Formats: sequence, C-alpha cells, structure tokens
Amino acid sequence: MNKLLQRRKDPGLVGLAYRVIVQNYNSILTLSHLYQSADALLVHENDIIHKVCSQRMNIKQISFRDVNKVIAHQLGSVFQPAYTADGVPHYSRNPLGELMECLVPHPEFKMLGLRNIPQMSEHSLAYSTFTWHGLIKHLRQMLIADAKMEEGINWQVQLPSEEATGRNSLTAGLQINKSVANLAIFRGKDIEGASPEGFRDPALYTSWLTPEDSFSIWKTPRAFNKYEKSATLMSNSQGLLKPLDNIVGKAWNMFASKAYVHQYTKYGIEEEDFLQSFTTLEQIISSYSTL
Repeated sequence: MNKLLQRRKDPGLVGLAYRVIVQNYNSILTLSHLYQSADALLVHENDIIHKVCSQRMNIKQISFRDVNKVIAHQLGSVFQPAYTADGVPHYSRNPLGELMECLVPHPEFKMLGLRNIPQMSEHSLAYSTFTWHGLIKHLRQMLIADAKMEEGINWQVQLPSEEATGRNSLTAGLQINKSVANLAIFRGKDIEGASPEGFRDPALYTSWLTPEDSFSIWKTPRAFNKYEKSATLMSNSQGLLKPLDNIVGKAWNMFASKAYVHQYTKYGIEEEDFLQSFTTLEQIISSYSTL
C-alpha cells in the first residue's frame, strides 16, 4: 500500500492524470479554433486506432509507434497516387485540392472520417484472400451503420429502400449514418471488378445534393502496402456526431463547476473563449444532426 501511495504522489504520474482530466477542454478549444480556420478536418479517434492495433493487428503491448503506423497506413491509402477520373484516367497532381472538391461542398460541413479495409497483421495477411465484392460490401455497411472497423458491424441497419423489402421489423429504431459526401478509393489487382454503385444510393446522402455531387471514386491497379486488394472510404458524414457530442458534454459538466478553468485563465484563455468554443461545436453538432 505504501508503494502504491508513493507512486500516486509521483509528479510524473500526477501530470499524466491531469492531462487526461483536461483532454476534453483541450479538444473543444482546439477543434473550435481549427474549424473556423481550416478547409477541412480529418479526425482520428484514439480509441478506434487502439482497437485496430489490438483486434486487427494482434498487438499485445501497443506503443505510440504502433498507433502512428496504423494512422500512416490509413493516410497513405488516400494520398498515394490514384486515377481520379472515371473518363480519361489521370493521376492527380493536386490530391488535397481534389479531396476538398469531392468532400467539402459546403463550408459548414467539414468534419472528415476515414475507414480502410482490410487491416491486419502480416502473419494473418499471408493466410487471407479478398474479393472486391466482399470488401466493398463490408465498407458500405461500415458507412451505413457507422462502424469504424470491421469487427462489430451492425448488419441490421439498412437504408430506407432496403427496409421496404421486408426488413422493417429488424431495423425499427436503428439510425443510418447520413453523409454529405463520400470518396471511395480502390487499390489493387483486378480493379475493373470493383463496382462502387452501392455508394451512389441517394438514401445515403443529404437531400440538398445529388448523388453525382455526393460520391466520387478513385482507382488504381497498383497494390498498396502488401495488400493485394484494399478499399478506403473518406466520408463527410454524421459519423463523428457521437464522439463530438460526448466530448462537448463532458467538457460542459466540468466547465459548469469551473473545474480546472483557472489552469487556463492564468495563461490568457478566458471563460469567454470556452463559451465561444461550446457555441461553435454545438452549432456543428446541430448542423450534422439535421442531415
């Protein structure tokens, strides 16, 4: 017991605990500022990346290097060269500009999320085979049901047009993940067999954009990072509503009791800055909730 008490008094451990306690403050202040100055925000959730390392990569002792490697893989699946036109194929010379054109049609909606499949350890990859039909089917359902990884996909969540086929009893009360825009990127062998038509369904999108304006597809026959076939979906959707609402709620609860606020005001951040951050993020939540 004495050793445990001594450890709790260790300044390093106290500092670590303090940073965890105020992480919701840090998140709202950072996100609100960036949202007003950036063209788009690509958000990675720490918990999801940790689950990918644990459940998909089979890593027992997860390090920052492992987490960064997963994020780098996901970013690479987007920013490696790909053909960006359905007509005359050409490799993009301005991928960031084309991403903005595809995914951010309105300045009020610029929260982007990323899903990439498959992701697994090299040992598992050696014994796995994939088809484009299977990859795209899973990626589409991940979008509809707002699943961030392949484990735990809720297959009962269906689009309204699919409910009409007799699934109403299964899907009653289940909310689909509505999108502003999606970009699918397919890489690998037999790319001509990768059909993106399932992502063009109007039921996936907000009513104020046509499917032609809401969905884009990039392709390349080159394999990526030892995966014979891989698929990535970058989305501007309601997928970040729940974690964002959770962060704002926790930060509000702390702010209401003025917990730790003095640690910010002594460095020039006023209570008004907190209130402005809450206002900005609650407006974002409201906008995405009405899609």
